[in-house]
Amino acid sequence: MGRECVHSVGRRDFLRLSALGAIGLVTTPTRAISDTAPEADPDTSGNSDQITLFMCGDVMTGRGIDQVLPYPSAPRLYERHVRSALDYVKLAERKNGPIAKPVSFPYLWGDALTELTRVRPAVRIINLETSVTESPDPEPKGINYRMHPENVECLTTAGIDCCVLANNHVLDWGRAGLVETLETLRAAGLRTAGAGRDLEEAQAPAILEIDGSGRALVFGLGWKTSGIPRSWAAAADEPGIDRLEDLSNRTVDHIAERVRTWRRPGDVVVASIHWGGNWGYRIPREHRNFARGLVDRAAVDVVHGHSSHHPQGIEVHHGKAVLYGCGDFLNDYEGIGGYEQYRDDLTLMYFPTIDRSSGRLLRLEMIPMQIRNFRLKRPSEEDVGWLRDLFTREGRRLGTRAEREGERALILTWS
Repeated sequence: MGRECVHSVGRRDFLRLSALGAIGLVTTPTRAISDTAPEADPDTSGNSDQITLFMCGDVMTGRGIDQVLPYPSAPRLYERHVRSALDYVKLAERKNGPIAKPVSFPYLWGDALTELTRVRPAVRIINLETSVTESPDPEPKGINYRMHPENVECLTTAGIDCCVLANNHVLDWGRAGLVETLETLRAAGLRTAGAGRDLEEAQAPAILEIDGSGRALVFGLGWKTSGIPRSWAAAADEPGIDRLEDLSNRTVDHIAERVRTWRRPGDVVVASIHWGGNWGYRIPREHRNFARGLVDRAAVDVVHGHSSHHPQGIEVHHGKAVLYGCGDFLNDYEGIGGYEQYRDDLTLMYFPTIDRSSGRLLRLEMIPMQIRNFRLKRPSEEDVGWLRDLFTREGRRLGTRAEREGERALILTWS
């Protein structure tokens, strides 16, 4: 879910935002950081009977992050407490030190690039929770995210294949902003799911070819509990997102029909859903029923849930992976206080390996990262242990647990 948490924290003790008035401009060098993406190794992602995916939660490259990239948008914001996106940069610098602006495009991904090179996933999927536009017309919703279109290279530099857009920030700058987002991403070679110029396009899956050996189909879905307005739903002749009417069996059946229309033998099907609130570990019963329905009746192989600011428990239902909430992956929230117990600075790279013939989960490797200075870095061993304990605790009622593998990885086990 997009950062409506800023408002909720604001109503409680928003970042102790009185601190904003005391923050002066931070003088930093103007050179770009000379990070470059590591050279790719030969593909070792497995044989043709298996496929390894990369997926993560919310990637929010707008607002403060957009300001440190080479082509920042106008920084004006319309939030209750914050009027400039540069204030989020100051908050991050106050917490973790100066950011040498402008940063290079690979900078944001930091140590995650090394892991992507090591694993070599066949498909890379993110939930892109920002508009990519120069539109001057914000939606009157208080919190509006956008990234300048010329900063789109921050996505392509990580080899992202698919941006899921069925979320509560992609129309922050209106339908014109959504159309420009679609055009910008596609011009950059990125596939999109869950949004379109009309309902047919919004409901069509992103089709990702896998070196001539098959495809991954990604269906993007949004649910109202993540804050998506009803008015953002795509219509027959109007741009928008694929916003679910409800989580009923009838809706599952409609999705099943779409899967049958598009699926070919050997395809892997991902249902990427933006649902639920910002904070908390409780998974609503209707979410579990819907996810299980997608597996049992719509032949979905991976349920990729996101919206929560922190990771939630994972289930393996009839051999299929259900990630209820992947947590944030990249955001500009350093320095914001109020929910520290959830450790939303800790984030994860999810690498499910799927059997192509059955769609069953063979292995789920999770690589912890930490957001510092708007960059992904390896966390401490203590923090890796904290995440292991989190997945084990929250997975207890879901039949899963996490175990350490070496110094950097977590492996999901299930009964």
